Amino acid sequence: MASTEVKDIEAKTDGLKLDSVETTPKSASNANASPSTTKTGEDGDEDDQDEEDDNGGGVSANTTSDPPKNKKKKKKSNKKKKLVSIEHSYPDGIYPEGQWLDHPMDSNTYRTTSEEMRYLDNQNMAKWQDFRKGAEIHRRVRAKAKSQIRPGMTMLEIADIIESSIRTYAGNVAAKVAGVGFPTGLSLNHVAAHYTPNTGDKKVLASSDIMKVDIGVHVNGRICDSAFTMTFDETGKYDEILAAVRDATYTGVRESGIDVRLNDVGAAIQEVMESYETRDGTAIKCIRNLNGHNIGDYVIHGGKSVPIIANGDMTKMEEGEVFAIETFGSTGQGYVVPEGECSHYALNAGMDAGVKGLSERARALFSKIDASFGTLPWCRRYLEREGEEKYLFALNQLVRAGVVEDYPPIVDKRGSYTAQFEHTIILHPHRKEVVTKGDDY
Repeated sequence: MASTEVKDIEAKTDGLKLDSVETTPKSASNANASPSTTKTGEDGDEDDQDEEDDNGGGVSANTTSDPPKNKKKKKKSNKKKKLVSIEHSYPDGIYPEGQWLDHPMDSNTYRTTSEEMRYLDNQNMAKWQDFRKGAEIHRRVRAKAKSQIRPGMTMLEIADIIESSIRTYAGNVAAKVAGVGFPTGLSLNHVAAHYTPNTGDKKVLASSDIMKVDIGVHVNGRICDSAFTMTFDETGKYDEILAAVRDATYTGVRESGIDVRLNDVGAAIQEVMESYETRDGTAIKCIRNLNGHNIGDYVIHGGKSVPIIANGDMTKMEEGEVFAIETFGSTGQGYVVPEGECSHYALNAGMDAGVKGLSERARALFSKIDASFGTLPWCRRYLEREGEEKYLFALNQLVRAGVVEDYPPIVDKRGSYTAQFEHTIILHPHRKEVVTKGDDY
């Protein structure tokens, strides 16, 4: 989920307050390896393949002149098995690891073979298994999405495919236990991030669109944040920007590590992204006020921003941190502003006192949000799924009081187009793990 810097941006949506939002692959030579073998089928799930009766159909051969006696054909079943919780595939609770890479910098060389570092890492194994479980759900869901999304579908249909699959793979448990990590981003064309359809949205995916698909999955508050870009244009119009953003993201993944300065990651990303241009000579720019970010438990933006340009931030990445490395490329100005109807929201931690002077309806809505999502991001559709109706006035009160943060869609200039790729990485004491890496990207 994108993280944006908006120091000099004013929200243009529904009079709601906007605070900061933050954002962050042609792949690097050492970032192409696939994660450990997973138990997935063609569409990303072994549990929803077509299944036929082992005995097949038809009548067995008769070698006599007598007619067959009451032999009935067994009909083949073309039904797909329903999706089931991913735990059925991994009953031991051990999930596939992501892609392993060494930390950069000579000062980290000793970590790779250090038994002490491995021992320290093993103390958090339950946490890492939560991330790996979420990442395996993510891989299966995005495989299913890629196989089913087609031009002509509404954005609501696309969001439902993704989010329903996440909830099913997670076991259809309470939203705070496991499931959707944040609203599914389906931003089109010049819209870079933070668009998901609200109820009643009639927008339809066109074959000419370039769509950023930003999916979040969490298990016990450990959020896997990974995104890719889909196109359906057969002319190759978007090939260069897709290559640029993939390359830039994998550069960011490669350059990240313990004790690495955030500025240095941003500088490396910028150099790669800006080496590309479209076939008509248009420069591909980093969207300079979008960043990657660290991830906390139940908190998608943990306080550190990973720039995608050199910005002078000398803050270092630290052992044990989890980061979403995401980059955005644009053929426009390389700068985004909020525009359009808001759909993304999240509670601001520690702002409970702000509800005291609000209406009874606003206080009740706050309690419902806190119980259902905590500090996980959510959207209006999720509130309605929890049974809320006629809540907009109360929601606006919570936003104005600073209790809830709103994240409107963020856009570059009309006529331009944008792309995004993103992975979640874990800075283990000995090596880093690109936990969301798959065969697709």
